[in-house]
Amino acid sequence: MAQHTETPSRRTLPESLARVHMVGIGGAGMSGLARILLARGGQVSGSDAKDGRGILALRTRGAQIAIGHNPAALDQLPGGPTVVVTTHAAIPKTNPELVAARERGIPILLRPAVLATLMEGYSTLLVAGTHGKTSTTSMAVVALQNCGLDPSFAVGGELNESGTNAHHGTGGIFVAEADESDGSLLEYRPDVIVVTNIEADHLDFFGSEQAYVDVFDQFCDRVASGGTVVVCADDPGSAALAQRMSSALAERDVAVLTYGRNGTAAQLLSWEPTSDGGRVRVRFDLSEITGASEATGNVTGASEATGNVTGASEATGNVTGASEATGNITERTFIVTVPGEHMALNALGAILGCVRAGGELDAVIAGIEAFSGVHRRFEFRGTARGVRLFDDYAHHPTEVAAVLAAARSVAGEGRVIAVFQPHLYSRTREFATEFARALSAADQVVVADVYGAREEPLPGVSGRSISELVTVPAVFAPSLSNLPRVVAGLVTGKDIVLTLGAGDITMQGPEILAAIGAASTTPGE
Repeated sequence: MAQHTETPSRRTLPESLARVHMVGIGGAGMSGLARILLARGGQVSGSDAKDGRGILALRTRGAQIAIGHNPAALDQLPGGPTVVVTTHAAIPKTNPELVAARERGIPILLRPAVLATLMEGYSTLLVAGTHGKTSTTSMAVVALQNCGLDPSFAVGGELNESGTNAHHGTGGIFVAEADESDGSLLEYRPDVIVVTNIEADHLDFFGSEQAYVDVFDQFCDRVASGGTVVVCADDPGSAALAQRMSSALAERDVAVLTYGRNGTAAQLLSWEPTSDGGRVRVRFDLSEITGASEATGNVTGASEATGNVTGASEATGNVTGASEATGNITERTFIVTVPGEHMALNALGAILGCVRAGGELDAVIAGIEAFSGVHRRFEFRGTARGVRLFDDYAHHPTEVAAVLAAARSVAGEGRVIAVFQPHLYSRTREFATEFARALSAADQVVVADVYGAREEPLPGVSGRSISELVTVPAVFAPSLSNLPRVVAGLVTGKDIVLTLGAGDITMQGPEILAAIGAASTTPGE
């Protein structure tokens, strides 16, 4: 299991990071990095295309931030920056500040390289995977906080508990997402990793599914000797990773723990939706989780257990349903407050990661129960005329399918209305059929036009590429200014509306609610 000790590197910054300029400082990952640099005593300047709440929060902490991209932004700190930080995906190499930095001989680093430096001296728990990274990382943070460990963290969304995406903690653990989108997760040398799932994505960068899969193998190779790899056994991609890497990891004394309905360290026995999320029943193998070499066969957590199983009403052997159980088996039933079985799986990954990082199992589970969600992860935005609206960052077909399944579990008698904005032209082209199939789980679909982000439009690719393939009633609404009225004309008083996507669709929630509320009548009422 991971060990951590106090070291000076945790409280000081190297000279190279004494004065940092960040291009695109308002982004989720960059703003978190800025918060930690400021908390560690660094000087920070930055620039972004537009102002906002996040920019204001950084300014109040001492950051100097220019709106718009201009070489003059490099001169906001006395003496100029010792390094310029950027991201591969969001900021083009032709950005005028990057051009000026190269001309001045100022080193340019990618965000993950800087984050890796800030992790030095900590025991690190990193979460990787195609989907679920932010939710799983956030659950782990809250769980470790509940253990009194005060971890440092950097996540891709704001935790509802703390209202922030990053924190410089007093403890010895650092928790973060490991983003695979540009291969930059290979900057890290983690002690514990959780791999939620592996499914083809970011093919615009990797070029092939095999190249995308390979980066996770390489990431496992970077886990410290004596560390842990936690994988979801229910996901074909991550299960295959565990099988491929098990021998090589064992040679370096790296434990492999699995979770899910097919997991062994944490087996999901049942999940049922509730009004406050979902109730899960889980069987934990303590000998796997703790790495104990001598299992005692003890049973805990059941008042009338007759064998080595906890929580089973008629247990007569070591484990019900398993013929050769020899470890310490315990069952727990608890609530995961975010809807969807996929979130229950994320919780199990977080639990195993946290225990291997140094948390105590019961305290970790209590922290999971206290977790109230992340901004833009099935986030409730309000009600109008009986219609509930939720917002989610889902921007891959598998994510969309999972969120719609979660919505169905809480919709009751109402319909599920999906309002989807595709993210990136390349992703829309590659996955139009898969998006349509996932969206067809809704009762009614509204598809906005593509949020291009860093990409130029591709001929023949638009939101219509998806809406025409959806097998339930679907509308293509290319104009966001007209979209609230379109949605308001479709809903009934018991429906759930979900705005889905990684672009600016999140801004439409309040406008949709206002349009519904302003309607003189609601169809079906």
